[in-house]
Amino acid sequence: QVQLVESGGGWVQPGGSLKLTCAASGGTFSTLTIGWFRQGPGKEREFVATIDWQDRTIFYSDAAKGRFFISRDNGKNTVYLQMNSLKPEDTAVYYCAASSGGGRRDTAYNYWGQGTQVTVSS
Repeated sequence: QVQLVESGGGWVQPGGSLKLTCAASGGTFSTLTIGWFRQGPGKEREFVATIDWQDRTIFYSDAAKGRFFISRDNGKNTVYLQMNSLKPEDTAVYYCAASSGGGRRDTAYNYWGQGTQVTVSS
């Protein structure tokens, strides 16, 4: 059973940066695809980025492309999401999730963290 814990959220002004961390325990983390999703106020949960277990396949949403960067350290069972040039519309609860398959659909992910709040405002 994989357990995921997100951290690193908080408040930041527009244009600022945050680095989210997803720490995993249990299971075989190094063989799983990890995805980041987010859910803004009054919005449905949406895909942000995903990285496969070998770092060979990385996908970003159009909203994240060029500003967000996903990476992983299998030795530390950790995945990171570096978020730069943040905008108010990036305000959301950010979740990491694990899947043996991966992709952009949240239904493909079996394990979820509790989420971390990111608020971008002046």
